[in-house]
Amino acid sequence: MAKDETIEGNGFVVRDRRQFTAGGEVKTEAETKRDDTTGAVQTGTETQKEKDQKQDPVKLPEINFPSFILSLSSSALIHFGDIPDPVSGTKARNLPMAKQTIDILGVLKEKTQGNLTNDEEQLLDSLLHDLRIKYVEERKKG
Repeated sequence: MAKDETIEGNGFVVRDRRQFTAGGEVKTEAETKRDDTTGAVQTGTETQKEKDQKQDPVKLPEINFPSFILSLSSSALIHFGDIPDPVSGTKARNLPMAKQTIDILGVLKEKTQGNLTNDEEQLLDSLLHDLRIKYVEERKKG
């Protein structure tokens, strides 16, 4: 890979962050600088992290256990056809996918047994109960 070369494809990006040239010599400070706090490669005056933030200025919420399981439950509601798909904007019913999402939440409940706070456990139990009831009702509809 040449200096500062970036390869993109299939959902991943490969950046040349080597500190040595092809000849084995140490790159100059101007060629490659690492940001001490993030480890990001800095070329010129702007770090790669800063460039990425400019390209995607949307500030995403912090991911924690409650937001993760709420995200999964939202996916189930999308599959039930209750809320539109955020990408296509259409409502589509897909019960097998809704069931799979509910099953994933069940696996999380099983595997996190004894490791959750009371609030997290209550949230997960409540979501699972509501989604399972909804699934049974949707199955009865046909």
